Amino acid sequence: MGDLTHLDAGGEARMVDVGDKEVTKRVAVAAGAVRMAAETLERIRHEDLPKGSVLGTARIAGIMAAKRTSELVPLCHQIPLSSVSVEFAYDESLPGVEVRATARTAAQTGVEMEALTAVTVAALTVYDMAKAVDKGMRIEGVRLVYKSGGRSGEINNP
Repeated sequence: MGDLTHLDAGGEARMVDVGDKEVTKRVAVAAGAVRMAAETLERIRHEDLPKGSVLGTARIAGIMAAKRTSELVPLCHQIPLSSVSVEFAYDESLPGVEVRATARTAAQTGVEMEALTAVTVAALTVYDMAKAVDKGMRIEGVRLVYKSGGRSGEINNP
């Protein structure tokens, strides 16, 4: 199956054995956005929504999700996270909220999935908390923007 490491010779899904890989410091940064009406963005900015602090709740949700990535993504390894941060930026040009997550570890496999999971669940939480006032929101552009460590080294996807 070529370079597809999560498939065996017969094409069946398998968990990759990372036991012989070297432990290295690894960092991954992911980003995405929740596009919404300008009025919704203003209400989030002023914490004027029925469910409370949207971004505070979304930050906690993203961090919790990163810690549970191996339970959510079937072939993902459970790794010791040394830190996870979730940050937000208001973007009037969307309009919406940009979401950025950074995950760090010293392990035998990377933290890209943890960073991507943090961004996705944080964005879903923004959506959930604001859906009562804006049914047209869209989560978009979830992507890996940076990673370092491991065999593939540093990758930048600005």
